[in-house]
Amino acid sequence: MPSTTNPRISDGEAVRGPTGGRLFAVSDLHVAYEQNRAIVEDLRPSGSSDWLIVAGDIGELTADVEWALRLLAERFAQVVWVPGNHELWTHPDDPVRLRGEARYRGLVELCRSLGVLTPQDPYAHWPGPDGPVVIAPLFLLYDYSFLPPGAAGAAAALARAEEAGVVATDEFLLHSDPYPDRAAWCRARLAYTRERLDACPPDLPTVLVNHFPLVREPTRILRYPEFALWCGTTATHDWHRRYRAAAVVYGHLHIPRTTWHDGVPHREVSLGYPREWRARGRLDPPLREILPGRGALSRRGAR
Repeated sequence: MPSTTNPRISDGEAVRGPTGGRLFAVSDLHVAYEQNRAIVEDLRPSGSSDWLIVAGDIGELTADVEWALRLLAERFAQVVWVPGNHELWTHPDDPVRLRGEARYRGLVELCRSLGVLTPQDPYAHWPGPDGPVVIAPLFLLYDYSFLPPGAAGAAAALARAEEAGVVATDEFLLHSDPYPDRAAWCRARLAYTRERLDACPPDLPTVLVNHFPLVREPTRILRYPEFALWCGTTATHDWHRRYRAAAVVYGHLHIPRTTWHDGVPHREVSLGYPREWRARGRLDPPLREILPGRGALSRRGAR
């Protein structure tokens, strides 16, 4: 059973907010970069009822994660967070030395102290104009099943990644304690999350929020196809259908766009590193409207 120590939640209840707000999302803020930190300082809602999804990779240091979430929680009616791989690193510069599951649980408790919803809390019901929508923050990791073309299995794919020089930093800083490896941690998270989603009201649509894409297709445009190993799991390929998704929100790829799968929009909402958003021309500000879906909160609109 999920813990319910978030001060905004009482046992067995879902968060419900005032009607008339908008649901926005952003990910991969990477606030260790001064330019990105300045962007976060400028993020503001369009109204007092707006909610914000933060889909992981705020930063590597616990203090940076706390700074950003505290700021955003003070501005938005509700903030919903899922961990990215960078938050889960045990970075040499972070005085918080927790590893693996203990690090994740520490971040959950930090979020709860700020009133921010996490994958361990009861799923919130966003009060949409057409009725409530279940906002489901997920923490699933990856299991090396997004194999590059021609790879016979995970071991062969990892060897190819090493040859190509694209091994993810996760291999050195994202520890899986107490699980034997990240794939085992992923399997445990999948089992936990399926149980949670199966218990959702069957008549309500969902917004599924994960740091990593739920389907393989968005990774096929990666410059280095070997990097897909660290981008998700094939176990979630049908979740957008199975769990009645009105939208899927993710980040990680640093390729902000919308793709459609079985009629469901999958929104990659990352800001990314300064060199990346400068090259593509960043949105101002970089919040993407998920629901009701009138476009991004920006002068240029969603792409």
